[in-house]
Amino acid sequence: MIIDIIEILKAALLGLVQGITEWLPISSTGHMLLLDEFLMLQVSDAFMAMFVVVIQLGSALALLLYFFRMLNPFVPLKSVREKRQTIELWFKIIIASFPAGIIGLLLNDTIEAYLGGFVVIAVMLILYGIFFIIVENLNKNRRPSTNSTEAISYKTAALMGAFQVLALIPGTSRSGSTILGGMILGCSRAVAAEFSFLMAIPVLFGASFLKLLKFGLKFSLNEWLILITGMVVAFIASLLTIKSLLDFIKKNSFKIFGYYRIVLGLIVLAFFIFKK
Repeated sequence: MIIDIIEILKAALLGLVQGITEWLPISSTGHMLLLDEFLMLQVSDAFMAMFVVVIQLGSALALLLYFFRMLNPFVPLKSVREKRQTIELWFKIIIASFPAGIIGLLLNDTIEAYLGGFVVIAVMLILYGIFFIIVENLNKNRRPSTNSTEAISYKTAALMGAFQVLALIPGTSRSGSTILGGMILGCSRAVAAEFSFLMAIPVLFGASFLKLLKFGLKFSLNEWLILITGMVVAFIASLLTIKSLLDFIKKNSFKIFGYYRIVLGLIVLAFFIFKK
């Protein structure tokens, strides 16, 4: 079989976009939708639906590597108190993952069937862009009540998990909905972003494995190369993006992402309207 280099390069570009947009609160779905319109990866619809989910494994592995010390209770240099905090953090992550996990399992096919259109994606991009601007304005003169990830309460973790359910609607952005939720609940930008990322671990692994099970592992050589390339590029892009975003929000607000979402939403809407 001849290896299709062009398709592998397309997969690398899709992996790059996924690895960046998964963590920025700007909706990876909206970007992948637009990009695929131009790239048109030459694969079946079933493979494409699986691909855009499973390459998130690369992003999830990047997350585990970046936060390895924070998430590892067996680090020798950690005190007993720090090890206990790490175990508690895992419990909070699991609690936060339950709502989206359960509702996602029950309603995933329905959501894909009825809410997967470009209009919904565009509206959610614009709507949450406005929400980011409003929340940043409201928080301008407020002091956050939670300034470290370890200090997040079980109640806050559960409520952020409820916000994560909103991300099941395409165009919302998983990181966008959970970061907004964290800020509304009194977390600082950095804490809201960090815990939002950590909450993604069970979700990304779970969604990826379910898609793989549903699709099966009967890939051609080109399909294997496309999938692995997308995952590897998503892994590298994710590592760089996570660090860059956490550094950025130490001195800047999320408003710029709000404006970006509004513009992108209008572009998505206009593109598909005029395409017809």
